[in-house]
Amino acid sequence: GPCTECSCASGKEPDKDPSHTKKKENGDRLCVPKIFFGTRTHKQITQISRELKRTAYSCVPMTILSSRDYTCIHPVVSHSSNRNEMCVELLEGKHGKSCSFYHGVHKLCEQHALQPVPGLYQAWDIEDLVRVGRKLRACPYFTARELMVGADIVFCPYNYLLDPQIRDSMDINLKDQVVILDEAHNIEDCARESVSYGVTESQLRAAREELDFMVSNSIRQKHHEPLRAVCCSLI
Repeated sequence: GPCTECSCASGKEPDKDPSHTKKKENGDRLCVPKIFFGTRTHKQITQISRELKRTAYSCVPMTILSSRDYTCIHPVVSHSSNRNEMCVELLEGKHGKSCSFYHGVHKLCEQHALQPVPGLYQAWDIEDLVRVGRKLRACPYFTARELMVGADIVFCPYNYLLDPQIRDSMDINLKDQVVILDEAHNIEDCARESVSYGVTESQLRAAREELDFMVSNSIRQKHHEPLRAVCCSLI
């Protein structure tokens, strides 16, 4: 059963226990690791956060990492087929506009920490976060990433943990952390997908034509000739 000393069991906020200090960069504090909980699908995260809500630990700081497909609430970007690129362009202000939802992230983070919104003071799922994000006009995608800093448990799909590029872009550092993989027999396929890449025959032919052009115009021939040979052999 749950530990009786845990104030979570009584539903009160746990007192800040000094021995529970997060590790400072210089490494002289006790390190409390984060738990990264990886699942196969986003749907499974919803089920697991529902289970967490039923335990004595439902008030433990948490977050759910997920793609913009699930968490973008910008009226134009969220309906686009290339949400990631459009989001980045907006944030860089390429067209003189930025994203007001991104600039509202602090509202959602503060709201989460100080004045619990119904449905967010306990374990929550992506739909809860998106609902409150719409209400506060604050971006759920970047809020979820911000909340990772103070979270004790982080839920995400497997590939966020397995794919080095995603890990990098999401600032996930697994060193000295606890990693739990649900239905781990799926990991082999997922790892294989993370380092696999698919190209069509027409893409290969287009690449070969461009490489032909480079070689015939004496542009860095020693680099382009081997690449052309690879394209030819694959075709």
